[in-house]
Amino acid sequence: MSENMPPAGRPVRSCVRLAAFVAALALSADCAFASGGEAAEESAHALGSLLPFWSVAPFAGLLLSIAIFPLVKPHWWEKHLFKVSIFWSLLFFVPFAIALGAEPAFFELIEIVLLDYLPFIILLWGLFAVSGGIVLRGDLVGTPKVNLLLLLIGTLLASWVGTTGASMLLIRPLLRANESRKKKAHIVVFFIFLVSNMGGCLTPVGDPPLFLGFLRGVPFFWTMRLLPLLIVNTVVLLAVFFIMDTRLYKKEFQGRDPDGSSAFAAVGAYDGGDAGVPARAAAKSAPLSLAGAHNLLFLAVIVGSVILSGITSTHPSFYDENLGVLFGIPVYDEVILPYNSVLQMALIVLAGIFSIITTKSELRKENLFTWGPIKEVAHLFIGIFITMIPALAILNARGAELGLTSPWQFFWATGALSSFLDNAPTYLVFMTTAGSLGAAEGLSTAAGLIAPKLLLAVSAGAVFMGANTYIGNAPNFMVRSIAEENGIKMPSFFGYIGWSLCFLVPLFLLDTLIFFLN
Repeated sequence: MSENMPPAGRPVRSCVRLAAFVAALALSADCAFASGGEAAEESAHALGSLLPFWSVAPFAGLLLSIAIFPLVKPHWWEKHLFKVSIFWSLLFFVPFAIALGAEPAFFELIEIVLLDYLPFIILLWGLFAVSGGIVLRGDLVGTPKVNLLLLLIGTLLASWVGTTGASMLLIRPLLRANESRKKKAHIVVFFIFLVSNMGGCLTPVGDPPLFLGFLRGVPFFWTMRLLPLLIVNTVVLLAVFFIMDTRLYKKEFQGRDPDGSSAFAAVGAYDGGDAGVPARAAAKSAPLSLAGAHNLLFLAVIVGSVILSGITSTHPSFYDENLGVLFGIPVYDEVILPYNSVLQMALIVLAGIFSIITTKSELRKENLFTWGPIKEVAHLFIGIFITMIPALAILNARGAELGLTSPWQFFWATGALSSFLDNAPTYLVFMTTAGSLGAAEGLSTAAGLIAPKLLLAVSAGAVFMGANTYIGNAPNFMVRSIAEENGIKMPSFFGYIGWSLCFLVPLFLLDTLIFFLN
């Protein structure tokens, strides 16, 4: 693919200067099931050896756009975010096609869109459509104890239905329970920390990187070794959340009901338990009930389709062991859409369609359901997937040159890059790097023999540090969009990173000291 590439001319040099300028701005300013496959990895390695570091500039430019435009031009951004996403995609793709040739450029574009982006967005769409038809009714009042319980349930659930599934299932009940509160952005932030990220660390179903590890020989329940880390992180974050939420709750409802009346005064000051539940809410006390419960069956179909895709990826009916490739539909050049991926997407689409058909529209209205959040994610992430092609390719080709040897180095390197890049291929790069170190004993995988502590460090970094930014893991941005659609003013892109620096980075330093330093 690299032997007959024409030299870059003046148009390319102009685009290069523009991209370099954007990269300089990005540096000064401070997601998905990857299809994988040996052929795809070899192609990415060859491409990454050719691309210069400044080729990641459009990706940096798109991240800056996501961070800045919603602050300075919010209404313009809402109308034109898809155009901005396409602009940065073209700023990468056009010079790339001129410099390397049309065929390799279209090969990379079709491969990332068809094999990575399409399964990613169909999975999100399916979970979004199905979860939007499930309504938790009753007087679930957003006291600190109730919020703590919902976060804990979501964290425990995420490893078994996936971080995206758990997030889509619980975010609306959480928002509804807290609809009378004024300050609630912190609740959503901690929800992203725990439910949308860390809770998915215990099984391959929980998060995409662990699923790819399972496909490459990591036993299904091996990731349960992350349980001590999950316990430490969950206990610390929930304790911090409870203290913060209790103070805000007391300050907001001291002496008044959520509707602004003084009925709360008769109950007395909030004492940390349920005695401080607003009087009007305590008086109603309607039992909890679940409407649209049949959608749980469709949710099970979606989760099952993902597991089935993993099982069939090594079955002789779907996989040629001699050639090391999946059978599929030829699309372009060597790009093949695997049959097991087609089966997965078909099951998800059918589950979503049947959910829409069989769920009463009144339930979705009660859930304040609209298609806005999934459209926003689809429009932005097509640009993210395209512009991060060079970043992932360079990482794939040069990851072994980073000189990583210790568990703490793998933890932070994997986590830092997973905060901004797709954490699934990032996990694969560092898993492969760990397998190349020649461990005398350890876990036998397709990437070689890996010391257990190194694989734990890579797994924890990919899953836990996906919480550092809105784009670190697929459900982060979706949860933020749903919260904003429900009238919650969420932190900006950089504002959210500020929350991460305050609460997550110190926690990850603690993880390093306890689990990865020796």
